[in-house]
Amino acid sequence: MAEISVGGAQYLVSASASAGGWTAVATRADTGERFGIECAGETEAAAIHRLNDWLVWQDEHTTALAALQRVQHEYHRRVAAHAFARSAAGAEAGDLQKDALDLVEAARQELDRVRARRPD
Repeated sequence: MAEISVGGAQYLVSASASAGGWTAVATRADTGERFGIECAGETEAAAIHRLNDWLVWQDEHTTALAALQRVQHEYHRRVAAHAFARSAAGAEAGDLQKDALDLVEAARQELDRVRARRPD
């Protein structure tokens, strides 16, 4: 059993021989609960390496998703706060909303980039 640290979380990784190869699984060290997917490989090292790659990707995905949710929340807060703004203040509110929407789009694109790198 190997211990892997990813994004501040500790995982215990074990691999077992299966028909035609190896299968690796991760368990959270703090809770003992199984986490993630099973990864197969021709060798024990290959299965563990694939699982490590997936754990790293999962951490990046979680971070990117949380970032998108944060900027979406900020965008909605700005829209609600300035829903009835008028005149010069309305123009300023519109600019703030546009800036927030631009941040949402940038975070969405980052999440898409992370998702595209998902290990197979």
